[in-house]
Amino acid sequence: TTNRLNALLAERFLGWRLGVGRFLLGGRRWIPQWRFQPTTRVADALRLLEQAAPTAFSMDSDGAGAFRVTTQIDGRIGKATDQSQARAITYAVARACEIDISNMQFENGAASTKKLRSK
Repeated sequence: TTNRLNALLAERFLGWRLGVGRFLLGGRRWIPQWRFQPTTRVADALRLLEQAAPTAFSMDSDGAGAFRVTTQIDGRIGKATDQSQARAITYAVARACEIDISNMQFENGAASTKKLRSK
């Protein structure tokens, strides 16, 4: 699900651990899981991108309003195109990290899948 993707990315790049309904930030601090939504909130996607520290990043849009994002992290390239800027950034980061999002299905603008895995 989108929550699983968010958790994988938060753990890998932000150093957070997943608790019951929350992210554990360390130092006895936490935030509710719904407060970090990089697939729907541009600010969260940009925070993720900043922490991923790509060696290359580009973003543009086509005439129909879709965002095209390419990022390179640790020598691996991730690309994504989506109507949502937040999803395009997040998916490009995930793909550059070899997180399999190919089986995702879209429901109401959000992605969900039972086959989300990290390589």
